[in-house]
Amino acid sequence: MVRFENVGLRYGTGPEVLRDVSFSIEPGSFQFLTGPSGAGKTSLLRLLFMALKPTRGLISLFGHDVAMLTKDALATLRRRIGFVFQDFRLIDHLNTYENVALPLRVIGRSETSYRNEVIELLRWVGLGDRLWALPPVLSGGEKQRAAIARAVISRPELLLADEPTGNVDPNLAQRLLRLFVELHRSGTAVVIATHDLALMNQIDARRLVLHEGTLHVAD
Repeated sequence: MVRFENVGLRYGTGPEVLRDVSFSIEPGSFQFLTGPSGAGKTSLLRLLFMALKPTRGLISLFGHDVAMLTKDALATLRRRIGFVFQDFRLIDHLNTYENVALPLRVIGRSETSYRNEVIELLRWVGLGDRLWALPPVLSGGEKQRAAIARAVISRPELLLADEPTGNVDPNLAQRLLRLFVELHRSGTAVVIATHDLALMNQIDARRLVLHEGTLHVAD
């Protein structure tokens, strides 16, 4: 599903923030991406989402060389990926229900086919009483849960999550982790970027460890 070969990334003329990164991700696998702040976790996730192109090296996603794809082809491939951003990226003029339903609307599903599905998921993440609230009135933790629900609602082939439990209490963090595990069991490949050791210790999963821009794979 994913293959990185000797990938390097720099911003502008600055030093490389990622150096000679090589790894692969199999369909339906589960891995944590970890490392200290500033190690390059968010940059690596953005490469996986095709929001950035590498300075050098090869990135292959779903069998396609990312460097050779057109803008339209990149947009099509991104629909197969769910992304939980650290800054949530909810649309302020859409309520919680509409934000979460958006990926299903984009692919052309009718509201009657997904309404109950969206409401059930929002109840499961503790937002059943916030369906019609707009993002500006949601707390940080509520926005995070809405962003997670939006990322998983379409059951993507690849799920990327950047510190998805950073703004919630430990009990809810465990519940969200179970959601990711269930998605993984249904066939989605999952990559969770986190520095939370307690969270990672809850399940047996591969760890991609970034340190000063280089990657070590710990199976």
